[in-house]
Amino acid sequence: MICIAIANQKGGVGKTTTAINVGTALAATGQRVLLIDFDPQGNASTGLGITRAEREHSSYDLLVSDVNLEDVATPTRVPGLDIVPATQDLSGAEIELIEFEARTHRLDAAIARHRGGRWDVILIDCPPSLGLLTINAMVAAHALLVPLQCEFFALEGLSQLLNTVERIRSRFNPGLSILGVVLTMYDRRNRLTDQVSDDVRAVLGRVVFDTVIPRNVRLSEAPSHGLPALIYDHRCPGSEAYIALAREVIDRLPKLKKAA
Repeated sequence: MICIAIANQKGGVGKTTTAINVGTALAATGQRVLLIDFDPQGNASTGLGITRAEREHSSYDLLVSDVNLEDVATPTRVPGLDIVPATQDLSGAEIELIEFEARTHRLDAAIARHRGGRWDVILIDCPPSLGLLTINAMVAAHALLVPLQCEFFALEGLSQLLNTVERIRSRFNPGLSILGVVLTMYDRRNRLTDQVSDDVRAVLGRVVFDTVIPRNVRLSEAPSHGLPALIYDHRCPGSEAYIALAREVIDRLPKLKKAA
């Protein structure tokens, strides 16, 4: 079982959209996928059609009690894709976790308790911060998938994130790797987009996925219908890009499995 955290401390870069659609595309190839919504806003849960009333158990329970993954996972409308939804309770979790001894390893312990072979891949949709929730996700993960918006400030945020990854490696999780960086909200009409893309590729090289995710209205519309874009409109440019990205992710999974 491979665990991938989708993280970037900057908000609005496409983390949740990436989590939902990569999860859907992986499930379509026959992988059994669990998406853990770790963002108090709960957008991944909403985007997969899980209403507030249906969130009896949530990712908050994984952190503050000893429940099993199976007990909090909920099936979605997408065959092969389950979700651990998020609720507002997560907002206060960082303060509550201070009282726990191994507060950085709560999620890791919850995943370690799962002994069955129910899922092949776990995706964690992280909140837009580098607080205790994101650190828990990084400690539990084998690798990071980093969505990066094609704008100038994104580069500053990336260096911060990479520094945090180094600290996590040295203190808690030496096996943490970067699966890849995906460029999101790509707009070919904007020259800055190409500039940022060239700069990121010059610095990170092959770590950056070849696929770029374009700005696309259908990607924005899909969550309001409680559906992944791949089901809402599988022919739109955004969906086609996420299918191509999922292929690249699948190509990189064998290396992760060896490391895991």
